[in-house]
Amino acid sequence: MKFIEYGKKDDDTIILLHGAGLSWWNYRREAELLANKFHVILPILDGHGGSDRSFTSIKSAALEIIDFIDTCCGGSVLAIGGLSLGGQILLEIAARRNRLSRFFIFESTLAIPMRVSAALISSSVYISYPLIKHRWFSKLQAKTLGIPADLFEEYYGAAIQMSKESLSRMLRENAIFIPDPAIKDINALVVVGSEERRIMLRSAKKLNEMIKGSSIRILSGYRHGELSLRHPEEYVDFLMKVIHGTP
Repeated sequence: MKFIEYGKKDDDTIILLHGAGLSWWNYRREAELLANKFHVILPILDGHGGSDRSFTSIKSAALEIIDFIDTCCGGSVLAIGGLSLGGQILLEIAARRNRLSRFFIFESTLAIPMRVSAALISSSVYISYPLIKHRWFSKLQAKTLGIPADLFEEYYGAAIQMSKESLSRMLRENAIFIPDPAIKDINALVVVGSEERRIMLRSAKKLNEMIKGSSIRILSGYRHGELSLRHPEEYVDFLMKVIHGTP
Protein backbone atom coordinates (compact mmCIF):
# COMPACT_ATOMS: atom_id res chain seq x y z
CA MET A 1 0.00 0.00 0.00
CA LYS A 2 1.24 3.47 -0.87
CA PHE A 3 0.58 6.69 1.03
CA ILE A 4 0.30 10.29 -0.21
CA GLU A 5 1.03 12.91 2.45
CA TYR A 6 0.15 16.58 2.89
CA GLY A 7 1.13 19.06 5.60
CA LYS A 8 3.71 18.83 8.37
CA LYS A 9 4.41 15.52 10.06
CA ASP A 10 4.57 17.24 13.45
CA ASP A 11 0.89 18.24 13.22
CA ASP A 12 -2.04 16.04 14.26
CA THR A 13 -2.66 13.33 11.67
CA ILE A 14 -5.85 12.74 9.69
CA ILE A 15 -6.20 9.69 7.40
CA LEU A 16 -8.83 9.52 4.63
CA LEU A 17 -9.63 6.21 2.87
CA HIS A 18 -11.00 6.45 -0.66
CA GLY A 19 -13.85 4.46 -2.19
CA ALA A 20 -13.75 1.47 -4.53
CA GLY A 21 -12.67 2.27 -8.07
CA LEU A 22 -11.21 5.62 -6.99
CA SER A 23 -7.82 6.48 -5.51
CA TRP A 24 -6.14 9.00 -3.22
CA TRP A 25 -7.48 11.91 -5.31
CA ASN A 26 -10.93 11.16 -3.88
CA TYR A 27 -9.80 13.35 -0.95
CA ARG A 28 -7.22 15.55 -2.66
CA ARG A 29 -9.20 18.77 -2.26
CA GLU A 30 -9.96 17.99 1.39
CA ALA A 31 -6.26 17.38 1.99
CA GLU A 32 -5.36 20.71 0.40
CA LEU A 33 -7.85 22.48 2.68
CA LEU A 34 -6.56 20.71 5.80
CA ALA A 35 -2.81 20.78 5.10
CA ASN A 36 -2.18 24.17 6.73
CA LYS A 37 -3.16 22.78 10.15
CA PHE A 38 -2.93 18.98 9.92
CA HIS A 39 -0.75 16.17 8.65
CA VAL A 40 -3.05 14.47 6.10
CA ILE A 41 -2.41 10.95 4.81
CA LEU A 42 -4.24 9.57 1.77
CA PRO A 43 -3.57 5.84 1.33
CA ILE A 44 -3.80 4.27 -2.12
CA LEU A 45 -5.72 1.10 -1.34
CA ASP A 46 -4.31 -2.07 -2.91
CA GLY A 47 -5.68 -2.86 -6.35
CA HIS A 48 -6.44 0.78 -7.22
CA GLY A 49 -4.78 3.29 -9.54
CA GLY A 50 -1.22 3.94 -8.41
CA SER A 51 -1.09 1.02 -5.99
CA ASP A 52 1.77 -1.45 -5.77
CA ARG A 53 -0.17 -4.73 -5.46
CA SER A 54 -3.54 -6.38 -6.02
CA PHE A 55 -6.52 -6.07 -3.71
CA THR A 56 -6.99 -9.09 -1.45
CA SER A 57 -9.49 -8.34 1.33
CA ILE A 58 -10.96 -5.71 3.62
CA LYS A 59 -9.27 -7.43 6.56
CA SER A 60 -5.80 -7.32 5.00
CA ALA A 61 -6.23 -3.64 4.07
CA ALA A 62 -7.28 -2.83 7.63
CA LEU A 63 -4.31 -4.68 9.12
CA GLU A 64 -1.91 -2.89 6.79
CA ILE A 65 -3.25 0.53 7.80
CA ILE A 66 -3.08 -0.41 11.47
CA ASP A 67 0.55 -1.44 11.00
CA PHE A 68 1.28 1.84 9.21
CA ILE A 69 -0.22 3.86 12.08
CA ASP A 70 1.74 1.86 14.64
CA THR A 71 4.97 2.23 12.67
CA CYS A 72 4.74 5.76 11.29
CA CYS A 73 2.19 7.61 13.44
CA GLY A 74 3.09 6.60 16.98
CA GLY A 75 0.19 4.17 17.34
CA SER A 76 -2.72 6.59 17.00
CA VAL A 77 -4.07 9.47 14.90
CA LEU A 78 -6.52 12.30 15.41
CA ALA A 79 -9.16 11.22 12.89
CA ILE A 80 -9.86 8.72 10.12
CA GLY A 81 -12.56 9.00 7.45
CA GLY A 82 -13.63 6.48 4.86
CA LEU A 83 -15.94 6.40 1.84
CA SER A 84 -17.79 3.24 0.74
CA LEU A 85 -15.14 0.47 0.62
CA GLY A 86 -12.85 2.79 2.58
CA GLY A 87 -15.58 3.07 5.21
CA GLN A 88 -15.83 -0.72 5.46
CA ILE A 89 -12.07 -0.95 5.94
CA LEU A 90 -12.39 1.71 8.62
CA LEU A 91 -15.10 -0.32 10.38
CA GLU A 92 -12.71 -3.28 10.44
CA ILE A 93 -9.97 -1.05 11.87
CA ALA A 94 -12.28 0.33 14.56
CA ALA A 95 -13.40 -3.17 15.57
CA ARG A 96 -9.81 -4.28 16.05
CA ARG A 97 -8.38 -1.10 17.60
CA ASN A 98 -11.08 1.38 18.59
CA ARG A 99 -8.51 3.70 20.19
CA LEU A 100 -6.36 3.89 17.08
CA SER A 101 -8.16 7.13 16.22
CA ARG A 102 -9.98 9.66 18.38
CA PHE A 103 -12.60 10.41 15.72
CA PHE A 104 -14.16 8.50 12.80
CA ILE A 105 -16.30 9.46 9.78
CA PHE A 106 -18.12 6.78 7.80
CA GLU A 107 -19.52 8.05 4.49
CA SER A 108 -21.88 6.00 2.29
CA THR A 109 -20.77 2.76 3.95
CA LEU A 110 -22.60 -0.48 3.22
CA ALA A 111 -23.21 -2.47 6.41
CA ILE A 112 -25.86 -4.95 5.22
CA PRO A 113 -24.69 -7.85 3.03
CA MET A 114 -26.06 -8.18 -0.51
CA ARG A 115 -25.78 -11.93 -1.05
CA VAL A 116 -27.66 -12.03 -4.35
CA SER A 117 -25.39 -9.33 -5.79
CA ALA A 118 -22.33 -11.19 -4.50
CA ALA A 119 -23.42 -14.34 -6.37
CA LEU A 120 -23.64 -12.38 -9.64
CA ILE A 121 -20.27 -10.62 -9.40
CA SER A 122 -18.26 -13.11 -11.46
CA SER A 123 -20.63 -12.94 -14.41
CA SER A 124 -21.06 -9.16 -14.24
CA VAL A 125 -17.29 -8.57 -14.14
CA TYR A 126 -16.82 -10.99 -17.06
CA ILE A 127 -19.22 -8.88 -19.12
CA SER A 128 -18.21 -5.38 -17.99
CA TYR A 129 -14.44 -5.62 -17.50
CA PRO A 130 -13.52 -5.45 -21.24
CA LEU A 131 -15.51 -2.21 -21.47
CA ILE A 132 -13.49 -0.48 -18.75
CA LYS A 133 -10.66 0.32 -21.18
CA HIS A 134 -13.01 2.48 -23.29
CA ARG A 135 -13.28 6.17 -22.40
CA TRP A 136 -16.94 6.31 -23.39
CA PHE A 137 -17.78 3.55 -20.91
CA SER A 138 -15.77 5.21 -18.14
CA LYS A 139 -17.58 8.48 -18.84
CA LEU A 140 -20.90 6.73 -18.35
CA GLN A 141 -19.64 5.14 -15.15
CA ALA A 142 -18.24 8.44 -13.89
CA LYS A 143 -21.57 10.14 -14.49
CA THR A 144 -23.40 7.37 -12.64
CA LEU A 145 -20.98 7.63 -9.71
CA GLY A 146 -21.12 11.43 -9.62
CA ILE A 147 -17.41 11.88 -10.35
CA PRO A 148 -16.71 15.62 -10.93
CA ALA A 149 -15.56 16.51 -14.45
CA ASP A 150 -12.18 17.74 -13.19
CA LEU A 151 -11.49 14.31 -11.67
CA PHE A 152 -12.45 12.26 -14.73
CA GLU A 153 -8.91 11.77 -16.04
CA GLU A 154 -7.80 10.46 -12.65
CA TYR A 155 -10.87 8.20 -12.50
CA TYR A 156 -10.25 6.85 -16.01
CA GLY A 157 -6.58 6.28 -15.23
CA ALA A 158 -7.51 4.33 -12.09
CA ALA A 159 -10.09 2.29 -13.98
CA ILE A 160 -7.74 1.08 -16.70
CA GLN A 161 -5.07 0.14 -14.13
CA MET A 162 -7.40 -2.11 -12.12
CA SER A 163 -7.03 -5.83 -12.77
CA LYS A 164 -10.01 -8.11 -13.25
CA GLU A 165 -8.99 -10.06 -10.14
CA SER A 166 -8.82 -6.94 -7.95
CA LEU A 167 -12.17 -5.71 -9.24
CA SER A 168 -13.85 -9.05 -8.55
CA ARG A 169 -12.40 -9.35 -5.06
CA MET A 170 -13.28 -5.81 -3.96
CA LEU A 171 -16.83 -6.07 -5.32
CA ARG A 172 -17.33 -9.37 -3.51
CA GLU A 173 -15.78 -8.10 -0.27
CA ASN A 174 -17.98 -5.01 -0.45
CA ALA A 175 -21.14 -7.05 -1.07
CA ILE A 176 -20.68 -9.64 1.70
CA PHE A 177 -19.26 -7.32 4.36
CA ILE A 178 -20.78 -7.47 7.85
CA PRO A 179 -19.57 -5.04 10.56
CA ASP A 180 -17.95 -6.67 13.55
CA PRO A 181 -20.19 -6.19 16.64
CA ALA A 182 -17.01 -5.40 18.59
CA ILE A 183 -17.48 -1.81 17.39
CA LYS A 184 -19.33 -0.34 20.34
CA ASP A 185 -17.99 2.93 21.65
CA ILE A 186 -16.18 5.37 19.37
CA ASN A 187 -16.60 9.05 18.50
CA ALA A 188 -18.12 8.63 15.06
CA LEU A 189 -20.20 10.43 12.46
CA VAL A 190 -22.20 8.36 9.97
CA VAL A 191 -23.03 10.23 6.75
CA VAL A 192 -25.34 9.12 3.94
CA GLY A 193 -27.11 10.87 1.06
CA SER A 194 -30.90 10.90 0.92
CA GLU A 195 -30.76 9.89 -2.77
CA GLU A 196 -28.69 6.76 -2.19
CA ARG A 197 -30.13 3.26 -2.50
CA ARG A 198 -32.45 2.20 0.30
CA ILE A 199 -29.93 -0.38 1.53
CA MET A 200 -27.39 2.43 2.06
CA LEU A 201 -29.86 4.40 4.18
CA ARG A 202 -30.63 1.27 6.17
CA SER A 203 -26.89 0.65 6.57
CA ALA A 204 -26.31 4.15 7.94
CA LYS A 205 -29.10 3.71 10.48
CA LYS A 206 -27.74 0.29 11.45
CA LEU A 207 -24.27 1.72 12.07
CA ASN A 208 -25.71 4.58 14.11
CA GLU A 209 -27.59 2.09 16.27
CA MET A 210 -24.70 -0.33 16.78
CA ILE A 211 -21.98 2.27 17.45
CA LYS A 212 -22.41 3.85 20.84
CA GLY A 213 -21.21 7.45 20.68
CA SER A 214 -22.08 7.93 17.00
CA SER A 215 -24.32 10.47 15.32
CA ILE A 216 -25.92 10.34 11.87
CA ARG A 217 -26.44 12.90 9.11
CA ILE A 218 -28.72 12.20 6.15
CA LEU A 219 -27.79 14.79 3.53
CA SER A 220 -30.78 15.98 1.55
CA GLY A 221 -30.43 15.52 -2.22
CA TYR A 222 -26.98 13.91 -2.01
CA ARG A 223 -26.04 10.72 -3.88
CA HIS A 224 -23.48 8.03 -3.05
CA GLY A 225 -20.13 9.59 -2.07
CA GLU A 226 -21.22 13.05 -3.12
CA LEU A 227 -20.11 14.76 0.09
CA SER A 228 -16.39 14.04 -0.26
CA LEU A 229 -16.27 13.95 -4.06
CA ARG A 230 -18.21 17.12 -4.84
CA HIS A 231 -18.33 19.16 -1.62
CA PRO A 232 -14.85 19.14 -0.03
CA GLU A 233 -15.44 22.31 1.99
CA GLU A 234 -18.57 20.81 3.55
CA TYR A 235 -16.73 17.56 4.27
CA VAL A 236 -13.98 19.46 6.08
CA ASP A 237 -16.63 21.39 8.01
CA PHE A 238 -18.22 18.11 9.16
CA LEU A 239 -14.81 16.77 10.14
CA MET A 240 -13.97 19.86 12.19
CA LYS A 241 -17.33 19.71 13.97
CA VAL A 242 -16.70 16.08 14.90
CA ILE A 243 -13.21 16.88 16.18
CA HIS A 244 -14.38 19.89 18.18
CA GLY A 245 -17.51 18.16 19.47
CA THR A 246 -20.00 20.51 17.80
CA PRO A 247 -22.01 18.29 15.39
